[in-house]
Amino acid sequence: MATRSEASPDVPTVGDFVPGFEASALQGIGAPKSTPSEIVDKLNMEINAGLADSKLRARLADVGGTVIPGSPAAFGRLITEEIEKWGKVVKFSGAKPE
Repeated sequence: MATRSEASPDVPTVGDFVPGFEASALQGIGAPKSTPSEIVDKLNMEINAGLADSKLRARLADVGGTVIPGSPAAFGRLITEEIEKWGKVVKFSGAKPE
């Protein structure tokens, strides 16, 4: 993470010791590419409404989660960016599938 966790604000990030380092875990919900846009939009609306619930946000914060509601397009861009970023890391490392 680029910033310290709200659940553990006194625990430094790796980036505090290695300038420029940033890594995080993320979770999201996907659907098959052929899913009609009306269904994707409805799911997105309902999921974002759930993520706005203060009890859910508090529970996720208790386990170190950060809620980032958004659009399907924004999530798609995030996934693309992550694939590009970590693809470079894998290539640089020389790792090969066995």
